[in-house]
Amino acid sequence: MKFSRIAAAVTTAALAPAVLIASPAFAAGPGTPDAGHQPATTTPDQDAPDRTEEDRKTILAIIAHPMASEYMKEAGRKAIADGPQAMRKFIEVDQHKIRLDDYRIAISRLTADAGPGLKAGINKLLSGKNDIETLRHFYEVTQHELRDDDNMVEISRLVAAGGPAVKEAAEKALRGTPADRAEFLKTGRFLAQASDDLVELARIDESWDGPILSAAISKLMNGSPTPAELRHFLEVTQYELRDQDNRVAIAKIIDGGGPELVKAGRAALAGTPADRTEFLKTGQYEARAKDKAAKDKDKPAPGEDGQDQGNGSGTGSGSGTAAAAATGNTATTAQGHTGAPLATTGAGDHTTLIAGGAGTALVAGAGLLLAARMRRAGAQR
Repeated sequence: MKFSRIAAAVTTAALAPAVLIASPAFAAGPGTPDAGHQPATTTPDQDAPDRTEEDRKTILAIIAHPMASEYMKEAGRKAIADGPQAMRKFIEVDQHKIRLDDYRIAISRLTADAGPGLKAGINKLLSGKNDIETLRHFYEVTQHELRDDDNMVEISRLVAAGGPAVKEAAEKALRGTPADRAEFLKTGRFLAQASDDLVELARIDESWDGPILSAAISKLMNGSPTPAELRHFLEVTQYELRDQDNRVAIAKIIDGGGPELVKAGRAALAGTPADRTEFLKTGQYEARAKDKAAKDKDKPAPGEDGQDQGNGSGTGSGSGTAAAAATGNTATTAQGHTGAPLATTGAGDHTTLIAGGAGTALVAGAGLLLAARMRRAGAQR
């Protein structure tokens, strides 16, 4: 019995350390919860950092878009600085509100160079409530369709009012593409107008007798005028030079004329260009008639002062003789408007672009001028 107890005690003492070491409570150390009360195992949250970086890239792409306004860019940068929640709100809510306003502002700015049709379309669109897709479609598609309609109307007007070269180029543009029509209105119309203007200048030079205007036409056509300079000469300068020629003609007419002629001529010189034109056209002849009537009234009756009543071969030469000698420039109706006037955009904006084309057209214009002057010189001989 004693030996058996001793053997059992020795066995227990030998096994105790092994059992304690293998026990979970022992292995976990002091203060560790008992088995069955361990917290659930967790893994690090990898989604949040990835999503934040993705949102940041999305916002950077939004504010880099060509349509992004300064307000959109400012709001996007602020959202990035304010953190993940602000970035998420910007992507899901704020950017759409701002984009809606951006499109409305961009569309309203189209009215600056819009024709009647496009302006009407813009006003109709902005007067109602529209979603982002409707605004985007108008900006990217509809505005270009309406703009081409306006261009076709404007080109049709030029066909009706323009000279031969303008009509030909305009009709070609109408048969072409929207890009052809836009290009015609931008540059082509001015080149065609310059060609018509050169022909008109040659016609004016042939029909006008005043030296001042003729000299100016020669100088212009022998240089390298731009289409804008040709148009300005026909619409403004030629009338100023015509009036200068008319002043010179009136001064010659009244030199040595009768009282009524001198009076009417001086009144014309002190008046307007229209007054001077009217004097040369009709006024001078009315004044001459008055001078002649007064002179005839003052003539002695036949037989008075010892004159022979039977001799009717008087040789009186009143101011009526001078009437045939100095008639001045009566061809005062200018024809400088056969070409269509330059419209909305103005030719000065395109002078640099199209000066070369105008220089080429001058060759034909100078030839017309030379031929006109040769015909006029032959007629005078």
